[in-house]
Amino acid sequence: MVRRTRRLGTAVLAGFLLVNALVGCAAKGQSPQDLAAPVAVTDAPTDAPADEATGEPSPSVSALESMGAAPGRSATPTPTKKPTKKPTRTAPKPLAVAKPPTETQVPPAPPKPAPSSCKPTYKGTQATRAEAKAALTDAAGRTYWPTSAPDIKVPLTLLKATAWQESGWQSNIYACDGGVGLMQVMPGTATWMNQRFEKSYEIDDYRDNAYLGATYLAWATKYIGDMYFEADYRLDPALCTAELNSCLLNAVIASYNFGHGAVAQEGKPLAIPNPSYVRNVRALMTECVCLDY
Repeated sequence: MVRRTRRLGTAVLAGFLLVNALVGCAAKGQSPQDLAAPVAVTDAPTDAPADEATGEPSPSVSALESMGAAPGRSATPTPTKKPTKKPTRTAPKPLAVAKPPTETQVPPAPPKPAPSSCKPTYKGTQATRAEAKAALTDAAGRTYWPTSAPDIKVPLTLLKATAWQESGWQSNIYACDGGVGLMQVMPGTATWMNQRFEKSYEIDDYRDNAYLGATYLAWATKYIGDMYFEADYRLDPALCTAELNSCLLNAVIASYNFGHGAVAQEGKPLAIPNPSYVRNVRALMTECVCLDY
């Protein structure tokens, strides 16, 4: 019994000396890496593989989620998603040969271009930008074919862009070729429009001038849409391809500048005789400063 006590006391004393030696090493500045790292036991699962280094902290779950990533890591790499195909266009391509027009009453052909040396003149008071915007917005909101084609609408961006291309939104400008006002309407076209649609628009009134311009765009939409696009009257830029004669929008823009006869002819393919004009108006539909007025 005494021997066991002495042996126990000796063991305790040896353990005490060993602990002091370890503490002394740490106090002298020895690196903790020289010692065996304690193993912490936890019930929390980990997403990191057993052989993966964990020296750097992983991003927080909230940070990963804010970037659209799934929280945590996965030992199995996520398969790369294949790029989705762009939606195919749903509008019909223009017919190779035009059908006979359903609209037999047509406006007069535009006059020959005026000499480049001729300068426009100005009469009366010019409408403000706010007044021009209100007139164009009202004109775009109207239904021009309430019976035969009530779904035809003239996009406001198209009307604004055309007015900017034609006159720079100057309501009191008179061009050398005869074009008048905001939409540069020809007097002969205005007379024909009033007779065809039983209206009494005044060409030199900026509000009526906007209606006359929009009326022609709506008329051309139906005229060309019936001949080449199976009565699909959508003037949507998304339906156009790199080919200028691929969509109704481009054809209507071309017609406003060159006349319907230069664009649509029975028995012939759709033509775009003025590509520069069409490209300018199309660009203005998205980039014109007038869109912010």
